Formats: sequence, C-alpha cells, structure tokens
Amino acid sequence: MRYFLLLCCYLFSSSVLAQEIPKNMHESEVSIDVKVKDRFATQETGKVLITQYKPDGDGPFPIVIINHGRGSDRVNPPKFSYIEQARFFLRRGFAVFVPTRIGYGQMGTAFDPEDSGSCNNRYYQVTAEAASTEILAVLAYADRLPYVDPKRAIMVGVSVGGYATTASAAQNPPGLIAAINFAGGAGGDPLKHPGVPCEGNRLEDMYSRFGATTQVPMLWLYAQNDLFFGPAYSQAWHNAFVKAGGNAEFHLLPPFGTNGHYLFGKGVDVWSPIVGQFLDKLGFPEQAPAHKT
Repeated sequence: MRYFLLLCCYLFSSSVLAQEIPKNMHESEVSIDVKVKDRFATQETGKVLITQYKPDGDGPFPIVIINHGRGSDRVNPPKFSYIEQARFFLRRGFAVFVPTRIGYGQMGTAFDPEDSGSCNNRYYQVTAEAASTEILAVLAYADRLPYVDPKRAIMVGVSVGGYATTASAAQNPPGLIAAINFAGGAGGDPLKHPGVPCEGNRLEDMYSRFGATTQVPMLWLYAQNDLFFGPAYSQAWHNAFVKAGGNAEFHLLPPFGTNGHYLFGKGVDVWSPIVGQFLDKLGFPEQAPAHKT
C-alpha cells in the first residue's frame, strides 16, 4: 500500500490533472491509432492519446516527445501532461508532445503490450518493441504538422519511458538528432528488491543492442539513490551502450529526496542546468523573455 500511494503521488505530481494550463502553452489533445503486439503475440490496435503544447507563433518549431514511465496503477493518471517539464522545453522553442501509451490512462488498460512477464523470466524486448512502435508513430504524426520542423526532433523519457526512448533512438528515425534518458530501465521495485531490477543482465544486453545501432548523441541522468535501478546497474547499462558504439553522456547525480527515481517529475530545477547545456550544444538555447511561459 505504501508503494502504491508513493507511486500515485509521483504520477499525479508529474502529470497535473486539475491544474489550469497557461494559455500561452497552447495545449491541445489528439489521439492516433497504433497497432502493437504483446508478449503473447496478440496484436491489437489501440489509441495513443497525445497532449500537445506549442510556443507562440507559427514555427517551424523543433519537436520534443516526452515518454512516461510505468507503474502498478496504470489507470491513473488518465493522461500524462508533464506541464512543468513541457514548460522547460517550450522556453527553448520546442513544440512538445506527451503521449499516453496503449495500456495506460483513460483510453483503457485491458490490453497491456508492455508487460514483460514475471521477475525471473523477463522479456524486455517486448516492452521495447511495443513502446517504441508507439513513440515512433507519435513522431510520424508530429512530422506532418505544419508548425513543426521534422528535421529537428529529440526524444525524452523517464523510467520505462527512458528505456523505450533509447530503444526508439536505436532505430534512427528520420529527423531525430538527440535523445535524453532519465532513470531509464524496467523491472524495478523499491520495496521488494530496492535498487535491484528483475534480471538486470538482460537489460544490459538490451542496452548493448541499442548502442550498436544508435547514431544520435544521448544524455543519461540517474540519481545515486534510485530505488528502482541502483548505480551499479545504471552504470553497467551505460557502459554496455557505449562499448557497443553508442554515444551517451552519463550523469550520476547526488541523492534526490527519498528516491532519486523521481528526479524527472519532482526535480526540474536540479536537472534543468544539465539538460540546458546539452541542448545548448545542439543549438537550442533558451529563448528571449518574450517567449517564456
């Protein structure tokens, strides 16, 4: 029960439900149909709900897609919004897209294509394939919008969303120029096995596979007190990624709160300078005050 409540607090703080969204964020929603398979090879077409934000003006704006994590309560929140995180990227001129993937939220949770099996028999490839299929479909949707620049896109993900972001970047979709992984991984449980994910060696193999094909630079951020994926694992995953040929700048940040896994949702002020430097190098400086949200 303690973990459930902690998870719910994190999800609601990360994706504000009742908070009024400032008008200058130009928030809107759309859903797209995506066909995915689960680990039993069952194939279904589900709806991916996308929360969208854009800066003032007509663009064309670079694209950022923010990918959420996974929790035991997949019904809440009904949709992911990441308002404060989106605000950070809007200030740097990005059009922001936050998908709520199939198996989560208000579109229904009966079909769960990201379920990777029991703790001692994980199929992490299934999670990667299902989530990245949806993320790349969102990118393809965004590319068609008249106010975006399809040649300048980045992806950002947290937890399972960070793992899925890395899996998506490994496919080198057109227009992708960088990706950011916050506390990426899967199979963690801070109560049953704190800091030790289910079959972490299999995840290491997956990150090695991703590193072998990823062509864009990445930024990886983890906290020392991540109770889902401890430093021994995040560092091993990064080493495997880089050894296989991937280019990823790794930051192991000081402890954050009682569980550093929640840094992306609750520590915007902590990670903003590091992500800002990464975006500066890519040519995305913070905009003039008139564009701030």
